[in-house]
Parts: sequence; structure tokens; C-alpha cells
Amino acid sequence: MKVRLLSILAALVLAIIGAGLIASYVQGADQRAYAGAVTRKVLVVDKPIAAGTSVKVLVGSLRVQSIPDAAVADGAMSALDATTDLVTAVNLVPGEQLLRSRLVSPASLQAAGTVAVPRGMQEVSVQLSPDRVAGGRIAAGDTVGIFVSFPASASGPAMTRLVFHKVLVTAVQGAPADTGKPGSTAAGAPTGSELVTFALSTADATKVVYSAQYGSIWLSKEPPSADETGTGNVTQGNVFH
Repeated sequence: MKVRLLSILAALVLAIIGAGLIASYVQGADQRAYAGAVTRKVLVVDKPIAAGTSVKVLVGSLRVQSIPDAAVADGAMSALDATTDLVTAVNLVPGEQLLRSRLVSPASLQAAGTVAVPRGMQEVSVQLSPDRVAGGRIAAGDTVGIFVSFPASASGPAMTRLVFHKVLVTAVQGAPADTGKPGSTAAGAPTGSELVTFALSTADATKVVYSAQYGSIWLSKEPPSADETGTGNVTQGNVFH
């Protein structure tokens, strides 16, 4: 019985020693592979990185690693210099080399038919009929004037005013013009409603929401060169003056 127990213990000790030797051999494999080889330092992904992540916050998710020159991928980066305004184009996984082709401008990630929101602004959408969207001819990237009308109330008469000038449109969703001809949208009146999204400051976004909720909104196509003078409150009493 003692002999069998000693045999089991000896086998266990040998197994532990063998496992340690194998682990040591594996850990030294990279060093042996690199011995005598020309190496380069490259940035390697250390933690999962989501698409759209700014380069400015990548440092904590990367590590610098020496890799044999023959194993360095085309476009592998060794530093983040001159790329701080870019973002990751795709999800990055630990272990892969950071390639320059994986970094793109934020604008390139915008969905088709949209434009980027200026820093500090937020987006708000209103649903309007085509006759209130310059005949449906407004598109993302245009700037518009926003007219607000309120019905008569205890606080005053019915009134309209061009309240906001040159507001950036970031997206437009809606039905195309109906020409009566299959596959053609070149002419004819637009059908259905359009969902127009604006980039606005917090205060202006709040006013637009209030106006859409309790009044009505019309848009003009107002390019940067449009004259903004002559804006004022319009009521039935002064519409003909």
C-alpha cells in the first residue's frame, strides 16, 4: 500500500515538473524566435476597442511590442502622432497590430444622407409636410430658417416670426417626389411627410420642441448668403404693412 502511494506521489511530482518545463519552454519561444532577428516596435491592441473610438483615448487600450520585421503587417503603427483627430473604423480585438488603415475621419462614419453634428450641439427632429419644407427640396447639409406660428390666445393674437436663422439640417427622411412614372423622381409634388433633423443649442432645441408641440413650424431654405434683416412679429394687423 505504501509502495503504491509513493508511486502515485512520484508520478504527481513528475507531472508538475513536466508542466513547469513545458510552460517555461513556451514562454521562451518568442524570445528564441526573436533571437538574431531584426525587430520593430509596433502598437498592439491590448483591450477590445469599439468602432468609432477616438484616437485620443486609445492609449490605455494599446501596448508597444517588439515584433520580427518579417511579421510586421503593412501599415502597422508605432505611434499615434498626427492621428489624434481620427477614430477607429472597425472593432479592434486584443492581439492585432494597429494599422493606419483602421483609423478614419469621424465624418467618414456618418450614415449616407447625414452630416456630422457640430461640437456642443444636439439634434432634434420635427415632422413636417412637404409644403412646409420648401417643397421637399431641403437636404442634409443645407441651412434653413425656422418660422414659428402660434394661434391667438389669452396672451396675444395669432403670430408668426422667423425665429431661427441658418440652422444646419443634419438629416432628412421622407417620401420622394411622385411623378407618376416608375423609377422617376425628377419632377412632381412630394408625397407624405418628412422628418427633418436640426443641429441646435440646448436652448434653441427646447424652443423648437415647444413650437412643434403647441404651434406650427415652416422652413425656408436659407443659405449662408441670405439676408437676415426685416425679421419681426407678423400678425393680422401688420401683414399688409
